[in-house]
Amino acid sequence: MRQMTLVGFLQAQNCSNFVGSWRHPKAAPDFTSAEYYRRIGRALEAGKFHLGFFDDRLAMPDLFGGDHAQTVANGIRCVKMDPVTILTAMGMATERLGLGATYSTTYYEPFHVARVFATLDLLTEGRAAWNIVTSMNDGEALNMGHLSHEEHGRRYDRADEFLEVVMGHWDTWDDGAIEANRTTGLFAHPEKVHRLDHKGEFFQSRGPFTVPRSAQGHPVLIQAGQSGRGQRFAARWAECIFVNYHALDQAQRDYASFKAQVEAAGRDPEKVFVCAGVYSVVAETRAEAEDQAAFIDTLPKEIDSLSLLSEVLNFDFAKQPIDKPFTQEEIDSWTGMQGMRDRIRRELGDRLPTPRDFINITQRGTFHDHPRFVGSAKDVADGLEEWFSTRACDGFVIAASHVPGTYEDFTRLVVPELQRRGLFHLDYTGKTLRENLGLDRPAVGAWR
Repeated sequence: MRQMTLVGFLQAQNCSNFVGSWRHPKAAPDFTSAEYYRRIGRALEAGKFHLGFFDDRLAMPDLFGGDHAQTVANGIRCVKMDPVTILTAMGMATERLGLGATYSTTYYEPFHVARVFATLDLLTEGRAAWNIVTSMNDGEALNMGHLSHEEHGRRYDRADEFLEVVMGHWDTWDDGAIEANRTTGLFAHPEKVHRLDHKGEFFQSRGPFTVPRSAQGHPVLIQAGQSGRGQRFAARWAECIFVNYHALDQAQRDYASFKAQVEAAGRDPEKVFVCAGVYSVVAETRAEAEDQAAFIDTLPKEIDSLSLLSEVLNFDFAKQPIDKPFTQEEIDSWTGMQGMRDRIRRELGDRLPTPRDFINITQRGTFHDHPRFVGSAKDVADGLEEWFSTRACDGFVIAASHVPGTYEDFTRLVVPELQRRGLFHLDYTGKTLRENLGLDRPAVGAWR
């Protein structure tokens, strides 16, 4: 029987992906401590979540007004720690939970990323996953020593070659290469360790790679691009896709379209899991949950939306009066998240959008920028089941109104209801993330 994939949507920062979460009275304040993340890991593992996944950016969202003052004063994702370091701490507090982090193909080197995630995979006995991003704005470029952010299509061209180099390095060590025989003195078979010698348009990387294969072969690959180019990239490489769908009918269409792209790329669409980002507010009764959701809706500020829109679209929204339409030339010049621009175009047709349109349609920075499931355990499970059973997705990325309470409530109330319905596994089936997702261990060179 087909069952859901569940992912916890995490941030190595002062808030969840919902900026207002730090203002919630039940939000834990020790977000710079290892114990904060260990508690999250234990809560997710108690709920048998497949994966805890860290989103990330390489800059605080400081494009609005060209100044970080508003960002810092309002706590708009201004603290951003390295997620892989945090995953190491979480890995020591858990045994089966998958551990995923975001690293950019735009501002890192393939050998570095390959080594970081292969090492994490070994230390967690095959539980690592890499979320592949191309980054999105000039703030990230400036922090990483570049004058501006590269054009969208070129970023994905670079990313394709980046993956070829990473995957090539992960194929360096054959299974069984290490002998470690003290009697003969042979540590490893030289013929089972290979150099890459890659020379391409963007990268040159010799090898041999320095980290052997893990229990799951290599880390699971995650991607979240929803532009046309991003979907083509994901169809070629990704094993888990994180999507931001907004309505059931749209989700069903986009899901079917993407699965067709996966099949056209020569891959099994049933082995590529599409997980939709959602909010959950669950309580013992629907009335109690609705009261909680109403309170959460009081936490966001307009500056949250404007700051985050500036970040993801790589344009300073302070330059535009809130009700003045952008020109098409302005919109076409933005190098940020194209999937968001495409959504605005679908919603408005030929009418040019204003900043207020972007706020109202995307709900960026509010507790409405993902679908919401609010109510009792039955109510929330009913909503998730409808999306899952009608092929709008293969699972969910559960986003938090406050941490760690959202994950603890979901684990305590919703997970048992999903299990009772046969929609979610009763326990982990193996030690590695691939085993628990139902993915085969890849053979050396299987990606080619």
